[in-house]
Amino acid sequence: MCFGQIKMDYTARFTDAQNHYVEVQLNCENLSSETTDFMLPVWSPGYYQILDFPKNIVDFSIKNTKGDTVKWSKKSKNHWVVENKADKHIIITYRYFANQKSVAESNVNETRAFIMPNNMFMHIKGHIDNPVKLSLYPNKSWKTINTGLKKIEKEPHVFYAENFDVLYDSPIYMGNPYSLNFQHEGKYYDLSIANPEGLNDATFINDLKRIISASTSMMQHVPYDTYSFIFMEAGGGGLEHWNSQAVFTSGSFNFTSNSDYVDFLNFITHEYFHLYNVKAIRPFELGPFDYSRENYTNMLWVSEGLTVYYEYIIMMKAGLLKSDAALKYLSDAIGKYENTEGKNHMTLARSSFDIWLNFFNKNSNAREATISYYNKGPIVGFLLDLKIRNSTKNNKSLDDVMRFLYNQYYLKENRGFKEEEFWLACETISGDSMEDIKEYVYSVKEIDYQKYLDYAALQVDMPIMDADTNNSTSKKRAYRITEKGVANKLQSKIRTGIFSTE
Repeated sequence: MCFGQIKMDYTARFTDAQNHYVEVQLNCENLSSETTDFMLPVWSPGYYQILDFPKNIVDFSIKNTKGDTVKWSKKSKNHWVVENKADKHIIITYRYFANQKSVAESNVNETRAFIMPNNMFMHIKGHIDNPVKLSLYPNKSWKTINTGLKKIEKEPHVFYAENFDVLYDSPIYMGNPYSLNFQHEGKYYDLSIANPEGLNDATFINDLKRIISASTSMMQHVPYDTYSFIFMEAGGGGLEHWNSQAVFTSGSFNFTSNSDYVDFLNFITHEYFHLYNVKAIRPFELGPFDYSRENYTNMLWVSEGLTVYYEYIIMMKAGLLKSDAALKYLSDAIGKYENTEGKNHMTLARSSFDIWLNFFNKNSNAREATISYYNKGPIVGFLLDLKIRNSTKNNKSLDDVMRFLYNQYYLKENRGFKEEEFWLACETISGDSMEDIKEYVYSVKEIDYQKYLDYAALQVDMPIMDADTNNSTSKKRAYRITEKGVANKLQSKIRTGIFSTE
């Protein structure tokens, strides 16, 4: 074991970027034991799949300050045991092969580098809280580095993290992207855009400001000083971080329609709101992270499903999404869930727990056996919001639950919420039992949509769509939520409370 603060200085060089390699060196000082255990994560928070980053490490070697070789061995796939003996200062070098294209994996070529630090920078076992310095030596043709990491003044391309959790949660984008920056409500923002073709700078920045303001005004606190938006080339997916988000785009900002642009803004809003819901308001099991194995929880439907619901709420509050469009998104979620046979076999809680099995489940029976919390989660969030508003005569809402969880467990106790604490918060704020909502989380009970939609004078139409076969089980329904007659005073307040724009 090692005790006390250890000096850990990383350098990453990109002289062989054309072959997708990063040359990594770690200067590790102030070691206090004869053996030191180094660990590398095998997954990325927010991306619930074991990716086994150690497989990309090549030519691992260790020397002391005299240039002598230091012996080492592996205890497991991501665990290196170093026999440093009397050496208090060792230098570890290796090459990392970065050629996977996903928001959770590093990708390097001659034109740019996307680095997920948890992929390639080891920490010492038991010292995840140790500070770390990172010096970057980009390809000579690259002019820009975008990251949420703190830059060390007067040292070009040198960054600092107060611990490895921060380092691991701070992606780095290097190359020659189009760069923008702005200040908003006392905070600083920078953007890196791989392909700005079709971008209207002023419009886009104004839309980002509206999204930020709608989110932060609802949560009534901003947990960062600077925030980075990384918009990469064409690809799929995005990933949230404490001080940034990294997302793939369609390849440019030439959207074929306004609805496509709105979809993209929804996507950005989703990743931004994750700053609150999953990074701060997180299930108890998700932090401190065990980076060496799966971290199981029943509550990812809250982290992901409610974030889908809130992307629509925030976009409406920002004046960027009309209420009828929000209802269509929610209707589509109902349709995706109800038209999946998996709804009869998998609960919402189980979809959360088993995401490590089903994140990219391509089995032929996946639709028949599983559901996605991205579909059922926002539905349950919507019903929960309707119930809380109705029980409190619209004096409280799901917003109050989110604020309570944020203030109590993140700001005051610096921890995640436990499963029972989430339900207690809902019941305390609503003054009502949550047993009916729980049934939609922990069982496959058929959802009584109309019971909750009545609270806002809404209704759901369920016409059967044409089928290619006479087999009734193959027939699908097209769900559509619409307004229902004349709303009374409370129903009108609830409807306006949820679907107000600006």
